[in-house]
Amino acid sequence: MSVVLLLISVGVLLSGGAACAALGTRGSANRLGAAVGVLGAIPAILGAAHALCTGQTSAFHMHWSVPFGSFRLAVDGLSAFFILIIAVICGLAAVYGAGYLKADIGRKNLGASWCFYNVLFASMLLVVTARNGMLFLLAWEFMSLASFFLVMFDHERPEVREAGWTYLVATHLGTAFLLALFVLLGWQHQTMDFERFALPADSMSAGVLFLLAVVGFGTKAGFMPMHVWLPEAHPAAPSHVSAVMSGVMIKTGIYGILRTLTFLGTPPEWWGWTLLVIGAVSGIGGVLLALAQRDLKRLLAYSSVENIGIICMALGLWLLGISTGNTTLATLGLLGGLLHIWNHAIFKSLLFLGAGAVAHGTGTRDIEQLGGLLKRMGQTGVAFLIGSAAICGLPPFNGFVSEFLLYVGALSGIAQAGRSDVAAAGMVALGALAIIGGLAVACFTKVFGIVFLGEPRSDLAAHAHEASASMRLPMAVLAGLCMLIGLLGPLVVRAVAPLTSGLFLPAAATVANSTGIDIVGLLWRISAGAALLLVLILALAIVRRRLLGGRVMEQAGTWDCGYVAPTTRMQYTASSFAWPILDMFRLLLRPRLDRRLPTGLFPQQASFESRSEDIFRRFGYAPLFGAFRSLADRLHWFQQGRNQLYVLYIAVTLLILLLWKLGAR
Repeated sequence: MSVVLLLISVGVLLSGGAACAALGTRGSANRLGAAVGVLGAIPAILGAAHALCTGQTSAFHMHWSVPFGSFRLAVDGLSAFFILIIAVICGLAAVYGAGYLKADIGRKNLGASWCFYNVLFASMLLVVTARNGMLFLLAWEFMSLASFFLVMFDHERPEVREAGWTYLVATHLGTAFLLALFVLLGWQHQTMDFERFALPADSMSAGVLFLLAVVGFGTKAGFMPMHVWLPEAHPAAPSHVSAVMSGVMIKTGIYGILRTLTFLGTPPEWWGWTLLVIGAVSGIGGVLLALAQRDLKRLLAYSSVENIGIICMALGLWLLGISTGNTTLATLGLLGGLLHIWNHAIFKSLLFLGAGAVAHGTGTRDIEQLGGLLKRMGQTGVAFLIGSAAICGLPPFNGFVSEFLLYVGALSGIAQAGRSDVAAAGMVALGALAIIGGLAVACFTKVFGIVFLGEPRSDLAAHAHEASASMRLPMAVLAGLCMLIGLLGPLVVRAVAPLTSGLFLPAAATVANSTGIDIVGLLWRISAGAALLLVLILALAIVRRRLLGGRVMEQAGTWDCGYVAPTTRMQYTASSFAWPILDMFRLLLRPRLDRRLPTGLFPQQASFESRSEDIFRRFGYAPLFGAFRSLADRLHWFQQGRNQLYVLYIAVTLLILLLWKLGAR
C-alpha cells in the first residue's frame, strides 16, 4: 500500500509539473504549482505513516531496458522516515511559494519554476525509495538538475549565475564518486539491484567504498570541506526553495550514507572516527562562519553546515558504538541523529521561510540594514524567535530533544566505556556539542536582536510590511511542530526507536531496554517542567493584560541611553556584536580588517570593517579552480569549432582504449 501511495504522489507531481510548464508566465501557473505540491504531498504522507505504524516493507518491481537497471522501489522504515519529512516540508513550502512568487506573475516564467519544484519533490521521493543503483542515480541526477534550475530563478543577476554553476559542478563531482561506488558494489554479480550487492571480500575494499560514500553523499549533505556550494546556492534560490534544499534535499546525502552502510557489513572503528571528526569540524566551522555573515540567508546556509555536522557526529557515535560493542552509545547516537534530521528540517525550513518573509517585506537580506521589525512584522518575528530557540537546542523546543540524546550518549560513553578510545570519542563529541551550542546561541541572538529588535537602521526596515497569510500559515505550522515535538519528546523517541532495527542494532520495545538509561523518563520530567514554564508565562501575560486594561497606553522610542536625539548609528551592528567572539577565532577565520583610524584634533571620519570569508574557498578551492582555469586557457587551442576534428578526437580515444584492452589480455 505504501509504495502505491508513493507512486500516486510521483505521478501527481510529474503530471502537474508538466501542466505548470505549459502555462508559462500566466498567473494560473502559480496557483496550480502550489496546489500540485500540496496534493502530491498528501499520498506520500499517508504512505509513510502507514509504513511507520505497521513496520511493513512495501515493494514494487518492473523491468525496463536500461542496462543494469530495473524500476525497483521499496518503502521500509528508513525510507518512510525520510519520505514523511520530505512531503511535509515540500507541501508547506508550496503553500508559502504561492504567496512569495505572486509579485513575479507576468514578469517571470513561474510555470517553469513550479515544474522544476515538483520534479525536485518527486525525485527526492524516488531517491529515498529506489532499490536499484541505476534508478537511484537517475533520480539523483533529476534532483540535482531540478534544484539547479530553481537556484537560477533570478539568473539575470551575476552572483546567482555563479552560485548556480558552482552548485552544478559540485553536485556532479559528488555524483562521479557515487557512480564509482555503485559500480564497485554491483561488480561481482553484474547488477545494480541493492539486494544483490556483494559484500567486499576484505576490509580494505569496504573502506574504499565507505570513503566513496562519504565524499559522494557528503558533497550533497554539505560536509566540510565539500560544503562550498551550499552558502552560494541557498541564498540565491527563492526562499521556499531554500527551505526545501536546506531542510530536506541535503538530508538525502545522510540517507545515502545510512543506506550504503547497510551494504558494507559491520563497521570498523575508524569509520566512526572519520564521521565524528568530519562532524565536529563541520559543526564548529559552520557556526563560526554563520556568525560572521551579514546576509541573512547566507548565515542560515552556514548554519545548515553546522547542523549537518551535528548529525554526522551522531552517526560517528553510532558507528563507534557498534564497532566497540557499546550498545548505549550506538543507540543514543543513532536516535539522536535520526531525530535531528527531522528537527533540523523543521526549524531550518521555518527560519528560511522567515528570512524570505523579511526579504519580501523589506526588500533586503542585509542584516545591517534591518532592525525594529518585530513592531512591523510581529507574527513573522514570533515564528522566527521560536525557530531561533529551537536551532540553539533550548527547551521546550524540538532541537533540545535530539541534542539531549547526543549529550547523554556521549556522557554514557565516557562513563561506561571501559576503553580509552570510546571515552575519547565521547569527550570529543561533548566538547564539540558544547562549543557549537554556545556559538549558536550567540549567532541567533545576533540575528534576532539586530533584525527584529531596536530601531530601523534604514528606510527599507522602517517601511516593512507583514507577509501574506499564505506565507504566514506554513511558518505557524512549523513553529507549532517545533514546540509540539519539544513537549512530546518522549513519544517521538518511542516512535523513532523501532528504526534502529536493521541498522546494526536489535529492535527495541523501549529505549531503556537498549541503553539501560531511562531516557523517556528524563524527557518526561523535562517536558513537564517546560509545560509548567509555558503555563506560567501565559498566566503572567493574562495578568498583565488585565492590569493594563482600561489604562492609556503610550508609545515611545526604544531606550536611548540618555541621548536626546538618538540615531540608528548608536545601535549595535551585527558585525560589532559578533566581533568579540570572532576575534577569539581569528587564527581559524583569518578575517580581513579595514581600519580608518581618526587623525588630528578634530577628526572628521573613522571606520572599522571586518570581513570573514570561507577559508576553504579562499585558500583551497579558489587557487585550485584558478589553476584549472589557467590550464584550460592553455589548452583552448584544442577547441577548433570543427565537428570533423571532434569526431577525430573520439576515434583516437576509442583506438587507444581498444589497444589498451588488447594489451591487458
